[in-house]
Amino acid sequence: MTYALAFTLHLLAVVIWVGGMFFAHFMLRPSAIEKLEPPQRLSLWVAVFGRFFFWVWIAVITILLSGYWMIYDAFGGLMGFKVHYIQTMHIIGLIMSAIYAYIFFVPYQQLKIAVANKEFPTGGALMNKIRLLVTTNLILGLITIMVASGGKYINI
Repeated sequence: MTYALAFTLHLLAVVIWVGGMFFAHFMLRPSAIEKLEPPQRLSLWVAVFGRFFFWVWIAVITILLSGYWMIYDAFGGLMGFKVHYIQTMHIIGLIMSAIYAYIFFVPYQQLKIAVANKEFPTGGALMNKIRLLVTTNLILGLITIMVASGGKYINI
């Protein structure tokens, strides 16, 4: 894999993940609140997450693999790079990946069970937890994009 291919895959995966969170938070969520009752909303979110999280797994794996490929290709590995903006992206990316894994394996799994059992108050509380975690990841993702696009120019 060349550096250019790794960079392209990395960027596409970031667009899918961060763009998906932005769409869900600022377009889908308000529309669902406006048009659907809570039980329908929770069922919608379980279905949306089922599709979106499949792509997020692909994006996270792609981001990590392509990111490490670029680090090894351009800097000779983790010990060889001292570019602060890349270190910042690396740390934030690992934090985002950990938050996503937690979302997927804990509250999302519990949400699916709560909705299947028609325990909508429990589902609502879980959905709120997921929303807060996704909002955190969205903010971190947007910060990472700013660091990636401007870091080498402002010496982050």
